[in-house]
Amino acid sequence: MGLPEMGLAASTHEVVLRRGAIALSIATLGGMTSRGAMMEVDIDFLDQLAIDKHEIYESAAPFPHIMIDNFVRPDILEGVLAEIESRAAPDGSVMNDPFQKKWSCNRTRLMGPKTRALIQFLNGQEITDFLTTLTGIKGLIPDPQLSGGGLHELRDTGFLKVHADFNYHKVLKLDRRINLLLYLNKDWDESNGGELQLWDEGMTECAAKYLPIFNRCIIFSTTEKSFHGNPNPVHLRDGQKARRSIAFYYYTNGRPVEEVSDPHMTVFRHLPGQESAGDRARSLGRRLLPPILADAITAIRGR
Repeated sequence: MGLPEMGLAASTHEVVLRRGAIALSIATLGGMTSRGAMMEVDIDFLDQLAIDKHEIYESAAPFPHIMIDNFVRPDILEGVLAEIESRAAPDGSVMNDPFQKKWSCNRTRLMGPKTRALIQFLNGQEITDFLTTLTGIKGLIPDPQLSGGGLHELRDTGFLKVHADFNYHKVLKLDRRINLLLYLNKDWDESNGGELQLWDEGMTECAAKYLPIFNRCIIFSTTEKSFHGNPNPVHLRDGQKARRSIAFYYYTNGRPVEEVSDPHMTVFRHLPGQESAGDRARSLGRRLLPPILADAITAIRGR
C-alpha cells in the first residue's frame, strides 16, 4: 500500500484520507470573518474544521496530525515570501553536522514587517483557540521567543534527519505539545526532495509524507514517539534558492502523565539499516547497564 498522497486535495474543502492521514484544501480564502473583518486566514472555516475533524486528527497515523492547503490568505504569504527572498544577507544560524544541514532565524528584528505580522498572528488568540479545538489540548501557550522555530531554510543538499523534538522550553518552563509548519515553496515537486516524513514509533516505516509546497500547513502533536524529519536531501533546480518554512511551537504547563519524560533536546533516530557500529555498541552498553544508571546517562546527554 502506498503512502498518503502528497498533492493538493482534489476539490474545495475535500478531505483526503490515506492510511489514517488527513489532508484538505481551503479554496474559499477571502479571509473574511462572519463579522466582516479581514483576517490572515479563513478563521470561520478553520473553527468549523477543528470541530469536524478533531476525532480524525486524533486517530491519524502514525501520530495525530493534519495537512491543510491554502492555509493563509495568498496575498499575505506572497508578501512574506517577497520579503524573505529580498534578504540581502543570510542573517541567522547555520547548522551543519551529521544530523542536519539547515539555516534558521528566530530573531524577529531581522525579519520584514509582513513576516513579523504573520508570525504575531499565528502566535495569537485565534490560532491557539483553533488548535485547542482541533487537538483537544487545552491551555496552549505560544512561544514569543520562537525557540527552535521561526524561519527555516534547507539549501541545496540540505536535510534534517528523523527525530523527536526537544520536549521542554527551558526559559518558559513549559512542555512542548504542538508543531505548526507553514511552507513557502513554489514549483516544488518530488524531484526536489525535502518532503516531510512521519515515521512510526518503532522506526520501521515511513507512514506518511508531504511535499513542502507553497501555503501548505502541517500540524501535529509532539511526544516522545512523534518521529519526523526530511532526511531526503533537497535538490534545487535553476532559479530555486531554498526549501523554506516557518515553524511555530505551542506549549502547556504540564502534560498527560503517560507522556511525561525527563527534559531532553532533539533526539535523532536512524532509518532502518543505518545504525552504525558505534551506535550498536552504545545500544549494547545501555542494555548491560542497570536501568537506573542507563537512564541517568541518557538524561545527562540530553541536556
